[in-house]
Amino acid sequence: MEKEKHTHELDSLDFAILSYLQKDGRMSFTVIAKKLKVSIGTIRTRFNKLIEEGSINIIGRINPDKVGFGVYAHIAVYIRPITLNEKVAAIIAKKQEVSFLAMTSGDYDLEVDIMCRDNDHLVQFMNEIAHIEGIHQTKTTMYLKVYKYAQPDLKLLK
Repeated sequence: MEKEKHTHELDSLDFAILSYLQKDGRMSFTVIAKKLKVSIGTIRTRFNKLIEEGSINIIGRINPDKVGFGVYAHIAVYIRPITLNEKVAAIIAKKQEVSFLAMTSGDYDLEVDIMCRDNDHLVQFMNEIAHIEGIHQTKTTMYLKVYKYAQPDLKLLK
């Protein structure tokens, strides 16, 4: 579950390409090239390098409410003994409901965000993870309304 590291420093052109693709993942290389005043070949080459290095993945991001995920929840997971942290994380990461998973510092060990069809589906998920060796306790917070669901703005890195 270790993040892939990119092999070269991203420059301003890379960030500009990434910014346009964050706004519209279907934006054509032709349009991006015109906006950035470079050749289509340059965009294609840079794009392929960004894909190969794992700096970007092009996916279709769904709106959970529009497709039938009525329950979105945050689960704080407490693991004992802590030496099982990686094992528990690997098992949870394979669950289809999981949209975000991170090791944390502080009161709990893992932070998990999940999307479920309804409350029954959430209860089923909670019962499944309760049986994972090492999970000592969980604390679930349901999101009643999501006001923003987005990627970070790349301008924050400048």
